[in-house]
Amino acid sequence: MLRSLLLWLLILSSVSTVHAQTRTSENPVTILISIDGFRPDYLERGITPHLNALAAEGARGVLKPSFPTKTFPNHYAIVTGLRPDRNGIVGNSMIDPERPGQMFSLGDAQQSRDPFWWSQVEPIWVTAEKSGIRTATAFWPGSEVAIQNSRPHDWLRFDQAISNAQRVDTVIDWLRRPEAIRPRLVTLYFDAVDTGGHRFGPESAEVNKAIAEVDAAVGHLAEEIAKLERPANLILVSDHGMAATDEAKTIQLDALIERQSYIAVETGPYAAIEPAAGTDRRVHSALLKPHPHMACHEREKFPVHLHYGQNPRVAAIICLADPGWVILSGPSPYPLSPGGAHGWSNDMPEMRALFIASGPAFTKGTNIGLIDNVEVYPLLRRLLGQPEAKNTDATGKPAEILLKK
Repeated sequence: MLRSLLLWLLILSSVSTVHAQTRTSENPVTILISIDGFRPDYLERGITPHLNALAAEGARGVLKPSFPTKTFPNHYAIVTGLRPDRNGIVGNSMIDPERPGQMFSLGDAQQSRDPFWWSQVEPIWVTAEKSGIRTATAFWPGSEVAIQNSRPHDWLRFDQAISNAQRVDTVIDWLRRPEAIRPRLVTLYFDAVDTGGHRFGPESAEVNKAIAEVDAAVGHLAEEIAKLERPANLILVSDHGMAATDEAKTIQLDALIERQSYIAVETGPYAAIEPAAGTDRRVHSALLKPHPHMACHEREKFPVHLHYGQNPRVAAIICLADPGWVILSGPSPYPLSPGGAHGWSNDMPEMRALFIASGPAFTKGTNIGLIDNVEVYPLLRRLLGQPEAKNTDATGKPAEILLKK
């Protein structure tokens, strides 16, 4: 009896060892998580135990977003390795000379889902699918569009009403699949922190509540992945930061030039202005002179260090407000006192973004410091076993430091 029991225990031990080896030998899943509008200093508020734990177990740093420090341009920069001037998504709103009379806008479902706007470059999920790597996206700008006739195997149409918990549960369900149909690249997106920042300001109780809720959702994801015993590399980023606004710090374009003379493609911390047909140089004359708290430039003469203005989708005139000031054409779409915004120069500390990397691929305890957000792209390629990309805006050096040798 004792001998039979010992033999049974030995068999169970052998099975467990083989099972563990099988788990370890599986291709790790790469999960790219965006927490929209999450400033790195939010980690210091004492309300993010799960995010801080992931940073302590892995690597951390600060992302310098691309200009303009807006949602769509920076999400696309992260997954293409190209700044907005080269990836084609030059703003949350934009006009293309090839489509006169049409305007792409984050809030326009028809235009924002048109492949025309996204197909200047290839995002990481298209590259991965082409090489036989299955992908899945629980939201990411562009992921619900057939870019170059390709989509992720699994994707969700963005719906703000889908809760954080539902988004995480969707990802967990994908990871429960057999390996043959399980994604190796997953994206996950949370918008609550950005929404709270716009409506109530970055120092508000509402933002702290949103931060804590997203932290709990990330913690739940990590816990469920551990239960599945599947190797996973998590990269947590944000697209930009957030800064407080004030009703007393506004610049009204209508006070400088009559409304019918220009098209306000985008307003806020920066303004993209397209002169209306037949206005000759009146709009240029009105805007391209010195103004308090705002500097306007023709797109070809925009400050070189911001790497912006060469793409034909960039508006003819770009006006950049001083920190804390906003440029308006009529009423603000968000409250300003209290309130928050982003879109200022990426040199502004409040515009900086989150970076945490945790998983078996990363060197524990690494602090990479400040890096351009396009550097996430070569890191993703390395994790997926893709060859080095040519002609990107990234150097690839951060990936060398972050990954285990």
